[in-house]
Amino acid sequence: MEFLLEYGLFLAKSVTIIIAVVVIISAIAVASQRGKRESNDGHIEVSTLNHKFEDWEDMLKYEILDEDTFKKEHKAKKKQEKQDRKKKTEEKRKRLYVLDFDGDMSASEVELLRHEISAVLTVAKPEDEILLRLESPGGMVHSYGLASSQLQRIRNHGIPLTIAIDRVAASGGYMMACIGNKILAAPFAVIGSIGVVAQLPNFNRLLKKHDVDVELHTAGAHKRTLTMIGENTDEGRQKFKEELEETHILFKEYVSENRPQLDIEHIATGEVWYGKRALDQKLIDELSTSDDYLLSKREDTDLFLVKYRQKRSLQERLGFAAEAAFNRSLTSLLGKLSQNRYWG
Repeated sequence: MEFLLEYGLFLAKSVTIIIAVVVIISAIAVASQRGKRESNDGHIEVSTLNHKFEDWEDMLKYEILDEDTFKKEHKAKKKQEKQDRKKKTEEKRKRLYVLDFDGDMSASEVELLRHEISAVLTVAKPEDEILLRLESPGGMVHSYGLASSQLQRIRNHGIPLTIAIDRVAASGGYMMACIGNKILAAPFAVIGSIGVVAQLPNFNRLLKKHDVDVELHTAGAHKRTLTMIGENTDEGRQKFKEELEETHILFKEYVSENRPQLDIEHIATGEVWYGKRALDQKLIDELSTSDDYLLSKREDTDLFLVKYRQKRSLQERLGFAAEAAFNRSLTSLLGKLSQNRYWG
């Protein structure tokens, strides 16, 4: 326990120093940028995944085959590529556009996703396909509602949308996933959690104990249902629960509209299922990783990874660096605490 206290003190000092350095550098950066106008516009990056797979294949064959065999295969491959290019001019190949979404509580990556979708919709045709590699445990309703609406734009344009879940798509994450024409998931990916949860502490008794009064004034009977510092009422609690139930009903209706094959009352309990069980519940359509899906498409489909890169100021880059340092420190401390549980 003494080690943990010393480690915690060291961690607190380290984080304090990091924050102080970042604040000083940020202040210098702000001063240097004063009077300058800098565009925050980002840009779209597109990379061909077929080339990546081909490079990997060539590298491995070069190492495992003897020189003569490799040369013969390489020559035959070049000849085939030449024929394929000629065929490509005569016969248009299908295109698959790959997007990524790694969701947090506020679905903040929707700011990137919206630009990526807009870019793809300028060129995609109904015979093409969009693959979204989705990872999200869910978060705020309105944020994931917007993210789902962005995916709905793809469906509205008549372009097939495939969702690939390698780790988790729960709650708001599944709200996004259900938009897909087809949902793939790894066997142990976590799927579902079609429910709504809300919790908040109340400090009213603590404040009263220290003779701190709180005044809360509202116009409208239900302007404020529950509060963190005021005194909550049974009426407020009941209204809050009603709002949760209404949100849950809307969630169920949304999922049902997009996946009518589901027994919504059976699966909308807030439970989660691993991929294999989710397939039994019809929450997904196929067991597969995104890697296998892309590999299976590379022979007859042009694969394009589309990324929106946001331009960040120096202050923002420093902020992200500080956040990353803090997260690493916190993760390290939690790891130490977790290990201590098993040391006895």
